[in-house]
Amino acid sequence: MSNFPIENKRKADHSINPVFTDRWSPRSFSNEAITEDELLTLLEAARWAPSAFNAQPWRFSYALRGDALFQPLVDSMAPMNQLWAPKAAALVAVASFNLCTPPGAAAPIANGSHEFDTGAAWAFMAMQATFSGWYLHALGGIDFDKASAAISLPAEHQLHALIAVGKRGDPSVLPDALRERESPNPRKPIRELAVRGKFSDT
Repeated sequence: MSNFPIENKRKADHSINPVFTDRWSPRSFSNEAITEDELLTLLEAARWAPSAFNAQPWRFSYALRGDALFQPLVDSMAPMNQLWAPKAAALVAVASFNLCTPPGAAAPIANGSHEFDTGAAWAFMAMQATFSGWYLHALGGIDFDKASAAISLPAEHQLHALIAVGKRGDPSVLPDALRERESPNPRKPIRELAVRGKFSDT
């Protein structure tokens, strides 16, 4: 349990497992380390996400804090993210392979769902982290060219985000603008996101 409890005011519109409302993305990380086995447990959950043709397009490049790759990944981040992400226990680059070979095909073809399926894998990873007492924060504020070069991203692959992994730390060390946002945020009502039938009659 975190030494810095935050009241979670999230309320689901319908009955769901509380892991979904308990999961959130803090920026205040402690300096607590993660073992490679602990991180691989999170990635193991991602491995079991659904994917078209069972192509499993997701790819992960990870660095524990102190690894040679860790600082280059930090250097690829936007300045605001560099204020907090270096305290993460690990950083994970999430990418996907944009080709697949469907059953019966003689050669690879474009995989139109590689991004969709990789999003599912990231969600599985985030859920496992919540079960395991870790927190994840996905960062889109990065220099994608710099991060791709840092991990030697192969051809026919696309980088989507960096994931900071850690235990929660003292939010008072965050800049004011970030500290004010350091709590689980709400969601739009389900009726704003889902309709029965068509989106519009026009």
